[in-house]
Amino acid sequence: MAGRASEGVSRDGILGRRLILAQPLAGPRASDDAVLLAAAVPAKAGETAIDLGCGPGAAMLCLAWRVAGLAVTGLEIDAALAGLAAENIAANGFSGRAAVVIGDVAAPPRDLGSADHVLLNPPFFQPGRHDAAPDPVRARARREAGDIGLDRWLATARAILRPGGSITVIHRAERTAEIVGLLPGAVAVLPLAARPGTAPKRVIVQARPDSSDPRIELEPFALHRAEDGRYCEVAEAILRHGGPLALR
Repeated sequence: MAGRASEGVSRDGILGRRLILAQPLAGPRASDDAVLLAAAVPAKAGETAIDLGCGPGAAMLCLAWRVAGLAVTGLEIDAALAGLAAENIAANGFSGRAAVVIGDVAAPPRDLGSADHVLLNPPFFQPGRHDAAPDPVRARARREAGDIGLDRWLATARAILRPGGSITVIHRAERTAEIVGLLPGAVAVLPLAARPGTAPKRVIVQARPDSSDPRIELEPFALHRAEDGRYCEVAEAILRHGGPLALR
């Protein structure tokens, strides 16, 4: 639910208004993708997580809300978005265990550190294949920049991951094979469809690089019911109430 807008920023409720998110009106905004990504991270109290390209902080805050005692850090290259993320951390009461670091995924700053879990929602589109968004900040969030492609994002995720940890990524379903090929170890794949029987548009891929368990291919998860288009019971529990989304 949208709140009042001021100076190009709106304040919107997510997780059934359990969280209030300040986010740009014209730039990247929270969507179901961020909530689903956070729901799929298999974190527990006492662990740490890093959100690569956190934007205003939707996914990292959803994860922090769901997992009490988890410490989360967001990495964001855009200073204005990082500022909104810091504002959202404070406004939602997570200053004690959440932080945002300004920096580039291609060359993360040393103070980012490492984590037990890495989550990311990288730019979906490759250069030259889709029209750029008119807003430059939104364009950078949606389109890969130069040689910083999906391989670079996932290489950084692997580099900052602690032994025994997990990497969870949400992306376009058409790039599933590419993502799986870039992630070592045990991998679970969950396609996301709008309704039963429709082609998945998104995919969540989760890897545990230190595990030799077999790959898991899950049946597509349809967010909406076929009969009336409303969220199904499981999707409602995740998107409105902050429930988990288990991939294993």
